[in-house]
Amino acid sequence: MKYGEEEIQKAVLEPWPNPSPERDYTIDISFPEFTCLCPRSGYPDFAEIKITYVPDKFIVELKSLKLYLNSFRNRHISHEEATNVIFAELKEKLAPKSLKVIGDFFPRGNVHTVITIEG
Repeated sequence: MKYGEEEIQKAVLEPWPNPSPERDYTIDISFPEFTCLCPRSGYPDFAEIKITYVPDKFIVELKSLKLYLNSFRNRHISHEEATNVIFAELKEKLAPKSLKVIGDFFPRGNVHTVITIEG
C-alpha cells in the first residue's frame, strides 16, 4: 500500500482552534474532485462538495478535510447519504455557528443531482 492510501484509510477530521473567535466570518471550501461508488451499480460517482460555515470555537484543518473527503472514493454510498454524512461529521467535530454542505454530483445517465443541507 502506498503512503497516500494509508493516510486516506486512517483519515479523521481534525478541528483546530479558531484564530479569531471574537468575530463572525465565513469560510467557503470547495472540493471539486470528490468520488464515491454507486451503492447499486458500483459505478463511480463524481461531485463537487461545497462547504460554507461560520466557525465558533473550531475550524477544520484542511489537510485532514482533504484526506477525509478522499476516504469516500471506495465507499458504496448514495449521493444523499454521502452529503449527509459529511454534514453530520463537520457539525459534530466543529460545532459551527452555521453550516451548509452542497453535494453537486455530475450527470450520469443524463441525471444531475444536487443535495443541499443547512443547519
